[in-house]
Amino acid sequence: MSFGGYSGQAYSPAGDKGRFVLPPLFRKAVKESSEGRILCLAKHERWNCLTGFGLSRKIELEAQLDREEDRADTRGTDFDRDLRAMQLFGFLELPFDDSGRFIMPEHLRDLGKVEDGLYFHGGGKFFTIWNPAELAQMGEQWESAQAACDNLVTEALAKARKK
Repeated sequence: MSFGGYSGQAYSPAGDKGRFVLPPLFRKAVKESSEGRILCLAKHERWNCLTGFGLSRKIELEAQLDREEDRADTRGTDFDRDLRAMQLFGFLELPFDDSGRFIMPEHLRDLGKVEDGLYFHGGGKFFTIWNPAELAQMGEQWESAQAACDNLVTEALAKARKK
């Protein structure tokens, strides 16, 4: 079966010792994309969140770099291929266990404004990982993601209270 992309939503509360859990839906897709248990994470270039994907995206990023350079050439604008390559390929490769647990480095936690939990939102070739408070500050075009996030956080809090 070929990799079908990232879709859906999930929420994962922060664990102990700086660990987080890649939810099952996303874990399965990352395993398919990485042919194993490697999660690629980086700061999203425009939003206050992180972006995640599997290793197969490396090939797509090289093609994206070529397209961006071609567009700049067509427009007659400057293009710093080295800088753009550093931006695209500056992600970290993080291992995760069978349960999806991984340790997020402190600098990524800071860049993604990560606090008590992670909201995951599928985006096709990648997925975004949000601090729910940051997502709540996005505009009305984010209404669907905000509603899903609110619902998932409420469910997680209710489940935690029952324990």
